[in-house]
Amino acid sequence: MLLGFKTQLKLNQTQRQQLARHAGVARHAYNWGNDLCLAILDNNKSCSDSEKIKFPTAIDLHKWLNKLVKPDNQWYYEVSKCAPQFALRHLAVAWRDCFSKKKKRPKFKKKGRHDSFTLD
Repeated sequence: MLLGFKTQLKLNQTQRQQLARHAGVARHAYNWGNDLCLAILDNNKSCSDSEKIKFPTAIDLHKWLNKLVKPDNQWYYEVSKCAPQFALRHLAVAWRDCFSKKKKRPKFKKKGRHDSFTLD
């Protein structure tokens, strides 16, 4: 038998701000990755077979995030590295479910609506 426990955290203002930063970084990474995936799909529709770009995995997205996004946005370094990593993993699972016709195409995340992030 599996048991689950639900707890409520009593946070002070500093802790709330830090959690909001983590959720913001995760949302930004997810939306950036989703935009990149949509651009790749758009490109592959209009190209010949030899010019098509391979659809990225979560690891590919994370490598590109480190090279392209993190140097320009220093606030990525104020939070744990797990927040954007897990957001990109969740995005890869969402696209895999979309391609296997289990779910619809992933949507962009909005601030303040079900803000969440995952940490190790």
